[in-house]
Amino acid sequence: MGITQTHFGVTDDQEVSLFTLTNERGLEVSITNYGGAVVSLMAPDRNGEFSDVVLGYETLEEYVRNPRYFGGLIGRHANRIGRGKFSLNGASYQLTQNNGVNHLHGGSRGFDKRVWDVIGVVDDGRAILRLGYSSRDGEEGYPGNLSAKVTYKLLPDNELEIDYRATTDRDTIVNLTNHSYFNLAGKGTILDHELTLHADSFTPVSEELVPTGEVKPVANTVMDFRQSRRIAQGGYDHNFVLRDVDAWIRPAARLFEPESGRVLEILTKEPGIQFYSGNFLDGSLIGRGGVPYEKYAGLCLEPQHFPDAPNHVNFPSTVLRPGEVYKHTSVYRFSCA
Repeated sequence: MGITQTHFGVTDDQEVSLFTLTNERGLEVSITNYGGAVVSLMAPDRNGEFSDVVLGYETLEEYVRNPRYFGGLIGRHANRIGRGKFSLNGASYQLTQNNGVNHLHGGSRGFDKRVWDVIGVVDDGRAILRLGYSSRDGEEGYPGNLSAKVTYKLLPDNELEIDYRATTDRDTIVNLTNHSYFNLAGKGTILDHELTLHADSFTPVSEELVPTGEVKPVANTVMDFRQSRRIAQGGYDHNFVLRDVDAWIRPAARLFEPESGRVLEILTKEPGIQFYSGNFLDGSLIGRGGVPYEKYAGLCLEPQHFPDAPNHVNFPSTVLRPGEVYKHTSVYRFSCA
């Protein structure tokens, strides 16, 4: 059990490393301080055979060019903000419009496109990596200087914990998450995976995938994953409203792949989780081993506040003020059934 550091490359005259965290059961997670991306995650199947269950690249250069956020830390505000606009304290702000007319995942150079400082590495029977990034006032249009810190912990019981903290010197908005694409089979598509979401409702979206502001029950719709069922079809890119929002950390999702027996459970404090089925993958991106990532090659389950939250008063607020601490902890638990 421990952590190793290797050279991953140089970008913008900054050294980038790859950190490999391993626990005593052999679970192995590799993370780079370029965008805090989870580059690979080797997990066992029911027969003890290990496969990489996340999509990713072999080189730093591919991450720099990557348009699909593979494994990255997303900020300053995850997901879409309609027209890239929001108001705060009576002032209007225009963010970078990098998804048509909308703002997506922090802008053209969000947190996933930044070299993070390595502020702590623990290798004393535990495997812990701490990264930090200082986002300047006005970056991608956001107000306030924001100090963000993210801690990755690989625990003995095959849990990867990601803990997010942030402070600001001026009122701003914050919504951080991780954008790993999972495929528990390690090959093919995710359509035969079986998914459970602990959500009784979801937030419908426009044709541009921006929430309308409504909150609708999942009952009697294709959004109903309250009982485990095969995904079967793509087209998902929606926020689900999780139950028990006042609990510190509770189950949000369970993903099961029948052939390998691998199970991923996600626990979080966040009020929502975004389920994205890899609809925009098209085979043009070549991953590790020269494998083209076709449509539905991986799915994302992103614990977070709701998309476009600053523009809907009925959504949980993403406002952070001086003196407050943004806190978000999510746990990714791997097992077999």
